[in-house]
Parts: sequence; structure tokens; C-alpha cells
Amino acid sequence: MRWVTYLSPADGRERAGLLRDGEVRAADATASLLDLIEADGGLAAAAERAERAPAEVVDAAGLRLLAPIPRPPAVRDFLAFEEHLRNAVKALGRVDLPQAWFEQPVFYFTNPAAICGPDEDIAISPGSASFDYEVEVAAVIGTGGANLSPDEAEAHIAGYTVLCDWSARDLQAREQTIGLGPVKGKDSATSLGPVLVTPDELESYRRGAGYKLAMSGSVNGQHYGGGNWSDIYWSFGQMLAYASRGTQLRPGDVIGSGTVGTGCILELSGLHGNERYPWLRPGDTVRIEVEELGTVTGHITEGAEPVPLKPG
Repeated sequence: MRWVTYLSPADGRERAGLLRDGEVRAADATASLLDLIEADGGLAAAAERAERAPAEVVDAAGLRLLAPIPRPPAVRDFLAFEEHLRNAVKALGRVDLPQAWFEQPVFYFTNPAAICGPDEDIAISPGSASFDYEVEVAAVIGTGGANLSPDEAEAHIAGYTVLCDWSARDLQAREQTIGLGPVKGKDSATSLGPVLVTPDELESYRRGAGYKLAMSGSVNGQHYGGGNWSDIYWSFGQMLAYASRGTQLRPGDVIGSGTVGTGCILELSGLHGNERYPWLRPGDTVRIEVEELGTVTGHITEGAEPVPLKPG
């Protein structure tokens, strides 16, 4: 199944709908996609209602899509691709890879209030001169759970979507010298969409710890870089299991994969230089594409001026 969250052309209300054959069929007049996930029978029951007695049926073409889960309870973003780690370490002028990364997946919490849809303006983080994108996939939790095993955790996934983690590299680097972070380096925007694809739709693509699906990023129509989901080192089952240790995952929580190898400017500038791959500027258009999941587009705009924290 493929689900979207959209603004109804009839009344402008936010609705969740089943995408099929160029049409979107709303399962309910008022329920959000998270409501449908949490209801008895989950998305399977919602799909049956959408087919049998939809609240509305609209043409998918031209619909204003929102993030599938516009207001997730929590957003965790991992670093699960080894090539990204190796390239980022090199770009930052370091030599040794952190051994802990090979022993456990790692993540940070990002801002659930900063979720953007799949085709929106993205303002540069205030004060940043090194603004970047990241090509990622994300899992959305369908049923909650704690202290899960990797095998158990996979069954808790409602679906997958494209994620772009917009990153202020200069703010991030400065903050992390203190021992905390990424803080404002990752706080301004995270794009999700355009659809939530249930795991059964992807099963035939399963390879290794992931799925054999291409992931790529482009700026102003020029392909920059990317890789394949099947290159992932830590599976989503392993990531969810780790995230659930000693705590409760909740329906609607978003779990990002981290950047695929060469899926960001930080890596590419470290490999080829900033003249070839400059940081993002107002007027740039970024497209993040994952095979079978669709495309997220960000139109880069000027950021706000940072408000001084001290007089003078």
C-alpha cells in the first residue's frame, strides 16, 4: 500500500488517503495517517474502508502533499551507512573511524516541530554559510514497543518514506566542540515524503541489510551523488531494536537511516572540493530520490538573521 497526507481540494482540510492508479481515496473525513495507523486493524483495515466507502476520491495529479506524518511524536536519525561515515571522517580531517560505530548503531534526536513536506521552500539555518542536504530513507513506527529484538522490531514498521536531513555544517561543527550536538546544526528542517510505502511493497527488493533501491541527490538538475539502500550496514530492525532499549517506541515515530554514501555535499566537497560542490545557496533546488519511494524537493531560500544573544 502507498499512503499520502494531502490537502483536500474540496475544503482544504488535511486528509490521509490511499494512493492507487492515479487516484487518492480518503479512508476517513477527519482521521490523520497516524490515526489510521493506531486504529484497530491499522492500515490494512483503513485500506479496505478507503476502497469500499471512501470519504472522497481525488485525482492525485496536482494535489498538495504534506509529509506522510506531519507531526511525529519523535524523530531519531541514525548513521547507518559505512561509506558516509568514512567519507565524512575524511572530509573533517580525521583519520580513524570510531570503533564504537561497528559495535552499535548511533543516532541523535532531531526536531519533530520542523517537519516539511515533499515539495517546500527550505530556509537556510540562521547564521549558516555551509548549508547541506542528506539523502536518506526513514521508517515510520506502526506499533509501539520496548526492548525489541531486531527480528521483532521489523514487524513494528508501518512503512518507509524518503527523508532529507537539512544540515548547517558550520553550526554543527562549532556546537560539537562542546561535546553536545548537533543542536542548531540539524534543527531547522527535515523533509519527509512523498508517500508512505508499506514493507510488503518492497519485499522483492530485499538485499542484505536493506533493499536494492537506488538513492540519489541532485542540485539544480545536476546529479551530485548517491548510492543504494542495500549498502546499509545496520538494518532498520537493528536500529529500531537499539532505539527501543530501555524506552518505548511509539506509533508515528520516525527513524532515519542517515546519509547514503556520497549523499551529501560534506562528503562530495571532501572528495572533490567545494568549487565543484559548493554549499547550498538561496535559489538552489535540491531533489532527493529513492527508487520506489519517490522524490523530495527543497527550494532553498534565504535564512533569518540570527538574533544576538549578548548586547553589543
